[in-house]
Amino acid sequence: MAGIGAQESDGGGPRAQYRPVFYINGRRCESRRLEALLQLRTSVVCMNKSSTAFKPLWSPREVKRPLSHRIAGCAPLAFGLFRIEEETISPQNDCERHMADIRPRARAHFGLGVLICIHVVICCLSLIYVADDKFPIAFEPTTFHMFFNPAQLLIAVLAVTAFTLVSPLFAFARFSFGYFVGFYFYTMILSYLWLSCFTDLNYDHRLARFSAAASAIAFLLPALFISSPVRQVDVLSATAFDRLLTFIFFLAGAIVVAGAAYNFRFVAIADIYDFRDKMEFPAILNYLIGMASSALLPFAFAGFIARKAYWRAGTVLLLLLFFYPITLSKLALLSPFWLVAILLLSKLVEARIAVVLSLLVPMLAGLFLVSFFRAHAAPYFSIVNFRMIAIPATAMDVYNDFFSRHDLTYFCQISVLKGVMHCPYQEPLSIVMERAYKLGHFNASLFATEGIASVGTLFAPVTAMASGLVIAVGNRLSAGLPAGFILVSGAVIPQVLLNVPLTTVLLTHGAGLLFLLWYITPRSVFERGTVGQTAATG
Repeated sequence: MAGIGAQESDGGGPRAQYRPVFYINGRRCESRRLEALLQLRTSVVCMNKSSTAFKPLWSPREVKRPLSHRIAGCAPLAFGLFRIEEETISPQNDCERHMADIRPRARAHFGLGVLICIHVVICCLSLIYVADDKFPIAFEPTTFHMFFNPAQLLIAVLAVTAFTLVSPLFAFARFSFGYFVGFYFYTMILSYLWLSCFTDLNYDHRLARFSAAASAIAFLLPALFISSPVRQVDVLSATAFDRLLTFIFFLAGAIVVAGAAYNFRFVAIADIYDFRDKMEFPAILNYLIGMASSALLPFAFAGFIARKAYWRAGTVLLLLLFFYPITLSKLALLSPFWLVAILLLSKLVEARIAVVLSLLVPMLAGLFLVSFFRAHAAPYFSIVNFRMIAIPATAMDVYNDFFSRHDLTYFCQISVLKGVMHCPYQEPLSIVMERAYKLGHFNASLFATEGIASVGTLFAPVTAMASGLVIAVGNRLSAGLPAGFILVSGAVIPQVLLNVPLTTVLLTHGAGLLFLLWYITPRSVFERGTVGQTAATG
């Protein structure tokens, strides 16, 4: 068909170039499309119902007739062959968009699915290296109940393979903040399923694995697929948005000065635990430090990048570095580099791929370094493969073990509730775990705290779904913002969520405030700006 159309010309002029377009009358795709073609005075033909001849739809004679009369003789499935003009015709409705995008979208889904499968394999290999007790690197894995026994390998492979069936959710979901958080939790649960097959802790492992998988699914469904936008009642102007970014920068600077008055020392990463327990800040300053380092400054950095104020964005990174000698936190030290890495990924690849690569690339680099440089790779491998990936999963193992024999909290670990209800634990759970397992102050994610510790293994999926609904609020408030802006401004929050309860992240680390900032951010400042792709809006 296309070959015949390519030889057509209108009015005996030079040979025109044509491409085929399908029109499916039953889905009402043709009328608006043909109207647009006719308005552009473009050569259009269709196949007659009664023969294989082509019927011209634009000519000096036909153009005077109503469109309904001109297409009356077209077959139900007809070819429209039109000349490529300087003007392009974009899809006019959902039907045409579906037909135009189905092949690229199918390829994208497949490619993303393959990338996630590679991620799963690399994650499992990383955990094998982490649990290698023959050649421990910078830590003793058995101390953290991490083991690898080839005799249990089949069980671990089956558990991980079964859970991998969840991964198509990421292939078909659109990008949103919930996608970012959800994939990090997916990796954490995957790691727990693997490590729990080799642990020496004694609890009902089968029930715990089923509960973890069900909790992941319960969280992901709302976090990935609830993203409809909330109407903005008041929208900042571009000038007001710039002033907001400047205010955040100076506020963070004041917080750094206040924090430095209580503690400011440069300490090697290996020695930070010798000093952290001795630090004391006023409660309000603790909140401000968490909000500034986790939410406000990443938001300001993304905002300055969007406004092309690159020097100001650089000063934000410098300000973030000053939180390390104040808090002696590895996250504070690495946050500036993490923001730059996420920014580069958001510029190079599509947002969902950037999320996967943000974990896959660091893990793969750790495996490469430890394979070839062994002990010399200990600092990097300990921070990334061990601390960032394995420890959040091990926390679920430890919490499952502890609360299989001790009273549940029923959310009394939340400071607001502790004063109005009976609580079997007067100290924070991190201290309780330190005394029971001698692993340091062992904070954990919402799956361990709001889930296992609060309601037990059986009901953990219920709280996971509720947490997913909370993250979905962030999706809705950020809908319409460029995906790159959400990636960068929210880059620190998923890292924090792996190790801190959701209620603490919302308040102390400013995730709730970040949601509000996304809501009031004017979408108009991105119209000519930084990233063409926007977050999901439906």
